[in-house]
Amino acid sequence: MEVIEVPEHGESDVLELTDRSVPEPGPGEVRIDVEAAGVNFADIMQRRGTYPGGPEPPYVPGAEAAGSIDAVGDGVDFDEGDRVVAMLGGGGYAEYVVSDTQLLFPVPDGMSFAEAAGFPVQFLTAHACLFEWGGLEDDESVLIQAAAGGVGMAAVQLASHAGATVFGTASTAEKLELAADLGCEYPIDYTETDFRDVVAEETGGDGVELVLESVGDDVFERSIDALAHFGRLVTYGVASGTPAAVENKRLLFENKSVIGFHLGQAAARDPDRITAAVPDLTEALSSGDLEVIVGKSFELEDDAEAHQYIEDRKSTGKVVLTP
Repeated sequence: MEVIEVPEHGESDVLELTDRSVPEPGPGEVRIDVEAAGVNFADIMQRRGTYPGGPEPPYVPGAEAAGSIDAVGDGVDFDEGDRVVAMLGGGGYAEYVVSDTQLLFPVPDGMSFAEAAGFPVQFLTAHACLFEWGGLEDDESVLIQAAAGGVGMAAVQLASHAGATVFGTASTAEKLELAADLGCEYPIDYTETDFRDVVAEETGGDGVELVLESVGDDVFERSIDALAHFGRLVTYGVASGTPAAVENKRLLFENKSVIGFHLGQAAARDPDRITAAVPDLTEALSSGDLEVIVGKSFELEDDAEAHQYIEDRKSTGKVVLTP
């Protein structure tokens, strides 16, 4: 089977199309004939070698894959032919992948495989950050950084449907328009406007109750500025590549909280807490109340182009690979 391999850390041109043996599922596992694999910024950081605890080359990247089951191991409740999407520890950039069933979900009727590949990481991260970790209430306001990215667009929809007031940042008119269409009441072009000024003006100087932050660097510090007293910031990424820190003195005297979230670690340690939201999310996706926005699809062999597309900040919505 064809797979994409990272033979060494580096730029997007290190990605290599190669052949590996088709894997066999063991007990509690299924093999998926992959129709679409999600591309995430974490894949890019792992390829660069800047992702904490990331895999060592050579390895096959890819944290989510959707397709049909074509083989099952012992003790599995799924059947051959079932349409599924899996959240993986890696290996999704391939024609076939083996997954255990703990983080394997049925694809809702009417959802394409490309859309399904944009569900696990984005929507489970957004839901957990907003509600499980962030404690968002319907009468509160939330600032979502990178509101037109994969997690950002999921978070905008979820927060808006929950009744919260949504602020969101993005870098182009197209991205801001999409965020607004999904329920962002205050879309902010961060290349032209300091989001702190917009938040201060629209909240009467109070700030927002919750921030979802995935950038690091000075965006992290300015996001804390935008928090109200007793506010919470959930940090779930370091897209800038520059980690950030905060003085505990500031948290003490402003009664603010900083909470970390990592989907893979949370799912490994307490999977039930992560997957509890899946039935409601899939029902909302099936009914059209929520939607996965697929921004662009690339052929598997064009993986380097897909990575560069995201790195150049051209992407809006989910980027997927199709074997």
